[in-house]
Amino acid sequence: MIHRISNVPDESAVLIEGPWTHRLVSAGGIRFHVVEAGTGPLVVLLHGFPQFWWAWEQQITALSAAGYRAVAVDLRGYGASDKPPRGYDLFTAASDIAGLIRVLGEADAAVVGHGLGGLIGWTMSVCHPRAVRRLVALSAPHPVQLATATVAHWHRARGLWELLGLQVPMLPERRLVARNAQAVAEALRAWSCSGWPDAQTEQRFREAFQIPLVAHCSVEYHRWLFRSRFRPDGYRYLQRMREPSPVPTLYVHGVADPLILPAAAHGLERHVRVPYRLRLVEGAGHFPHQERPDQVNALLVEWLSDDAAQT
Repeated sequence: MIHRISNVPDESAVLIEGPWTHRLVSAGGIRFHVVEAGTGPLVVLLHGFPQFWWAWEQQITALSAAGYRAVAVDLRGYGASDKPPRGYDLFTAASDIAGLIRVLGEADAAVVGHGLGGLIGWTMSVCHPRAVRRLVALSAPHPVQLATATVAHWHRARGLWELLGLQVPMLPERRLVARNAQAVAEALRAWSCSGWPDAQTEQRFREAFQIPLVAHCSVEYHRWLFRSRFRPDGYRYLQRMREPSPVPTLYVHGVADPLILPAAAHGLERHVRVPYRLRLVEGAGHFPHQERPDQVNALLVEWLSDDAAQT
């Protein structure tokens, strides 16, 4: 049993009740917390930063109602999943989810990822293509293009400055949990359109980031994203990702995203050699699936149900 020490939230903070079930599933040598609803073809939902599985609350219910088995995952280091000291690179993260799909009893799944989860999805589409039936990436341009766009638009790319701010030792983690994770709330507001998040949503993400080690683990992913650019593993990663993906892909981006500019979405079709679609969501910032859930849910159901999708 997990006990709460003082007023610091523990992993029970992410065990939110609803029309779903919570499970711990072992894959790749660690345990993942997953939240599952519905029956049918498997759809795996991968959250971004600074969030956890509950970012997909609206999609879990919509997809299960549409005849899918929706499984939202706490990524390695987040929520109620294990928080090992290593493994916060995209190669490992992609292997994590490919292994998780097999443990869930399926040969493949539709993978839907936002932000960091989207980068993991892109990586799976190249490194583990047999595990990905279809891909939906939200607010996460292809890793090769993201690196290029960040350099080209450095003076307007807020994401670059946010990424640089996470590179110093210890301070980012301390800032993320200080004042009951006030920095998490500020990021959610700053990266979205006005009117989101509501008080309950903000509180859930603030509590989730105060779970011991979550802040550190979440930052480690972003340290790898930046530092690997100057190391052999990063070079190998980008070289591998230059191979066009063989997975049908839908890309969704908020028109008002201040973190990653919508311009970064242009030209992504060159990274996919099969059906590809781009959809921009009006009135949405960096979190379109939460800011405009009805629109995004409709896009997801249409894409996932269209086995003969064309560009």
